[in-house]
Amino acid sequence: MKRSSWRYLWKSEDIRNKLLISLLLLAVYRLAANIPVPGVDRATAAGLTQLTGSQGNLIGLLDLLSGGSVSRFSVLSMGVYPYITAQIILQLLQPVIPALERMMKDDPREGQKWMEKWTIILTIPMALLSAFGQINLFNQMLGQSVIANWGFSGAQLMPTITAIIAMVAGTMFGIWIGQLISEFGLRNQGLSLIIFSGIVSRLPQSLGQMIAQREPFWIFLIVIFILILVIFAIVFVTQGRRNVPVMFPGRRIGNRMSMPVRSNLPLMVNMAGMIPIIFAQSFLAFPSILASFFVTSKTPWVANAAGWTTRAFGAESGWYPLMFFTLVVLFSFFYTDVLFAQQNYGENLKKQGAQIPGVARGKPTQDYLTRVQRRITLPGAFFLGIVAVLPYIVGIFLPAGSAGTFLMSASGLLIVVGTVRDTVQLIETELRLHGYDDRLIN
Repeated sequence: MKRSSWRYLWKSEDIRNKLLISLLLLAVYRLAANIPVPGVDRATAAGLTQLTGSQGNLIGLLDLLSGGSVSRFSVLSMGVYPYITAQIILQLLQPVIPALERMMKDDPREGQKWMEKWTIILTIPMALLSAFGQINLFNQMLGQSVIANWGFSGAQLMPTITAIIAMVAGTMFGIWIGQLISEFGLRNQGLSLIIFSGIVSRLPQSLGQMIAQREPFWIFLIVIFILILVIFAIVFVTQGRRNVPVMFPGRRIGNRMSMPVRSNLPLMVNMAGMIPIIFAQSFLAFPSILASFFVTSKTPWVANAAGWTTRAFGAESGWYPLMFFTLVVLFSFFYTDVLFAQQNYGENLKKQGAQIPGVARGKPTQDYLTRVQRRITLPGAFFLGIVAVLPYIVGIFLPAGSAGTFLMSASGLLIVVGTVRDTVQLIETELRLHGYDDRLIN
């Protein structure tokens, strides 16, 4: 009978301490998510959850991914997404700036330190811009200010600066908690677990809202059916691999030469993960954020242009779902290409003496693998695009309300499934490193 090594999970003191530290830090983060932004008008902010249509879809999605911090207008309402956006920007700059690319290849450890340092530095202006844009966006949606004395003139200046600084500080606090989890808890899982905890904490409330609003039973069944279908699709696509055959040369053992070893190089269908959706959201939000600075301009054509930009790139625009879907697909290809080029499989396989049958070593191998990766990225990119616009598709067929809000967990489920998978793999690796491997017991 095969018994799992997971039965030793709580017996290993080191693994147990890492789990407890991670849970404790996540609890601290969730407590901080209840601290409101200074000067927030809670009655006005509560109106965010009453919005319907595309605006309600956007607020519901942001609220879900932040674990309810947006509806409470907490200091953590931006989550750690400014940091993720900064990280993506620096990753995309590597193939554009030759000196940066050489540094990452010549000295990966120092290059990683440089990346971490500048990601934190870039996060601050990203968070400042995001905080200002988020408050302006909510003000426009509600028709009134969610922050008392919002503005940059006279007595409004200090309350406005205080609110923005508090939101930026909340984001930096979340990043710090994530780094503590990665260092002292489950390694390299800090930010993923923070986003995961926010999504999971919101799901029961969404289900409770569905029940409280007494939605028809058939809607409830449709919601559950679609969620099960989405989970199955996410697992199927996330686990999807294309195994490329690779021949590794035989090794000399004494006077004998071993036979060549045939193995496989697994290429992922969805190599980019959730990043294209996050980046597409940030990209679409940027024009509206930039235009919000000029909406109140005294020059008529500037104010009109800013208003048109805000409407065109706002969630209430009829073109928004199409733009969102297109950007997610394009970013999936672009980001996968950047990540795949950084792996440099062609040179790495050449150094090991390995070869793909029928393909020359070095650059031809890299070109061949790039073509294969792009072909299998196509279904993964379209899948991500469908997941991104699922709330808008569902909103056409189902009535607005908590049912639609609950269905918006499709994007969140992608993070949940990926985080659960990575955490399980990490724990299994830790168990093996500590000698707790699967055993066969008669």
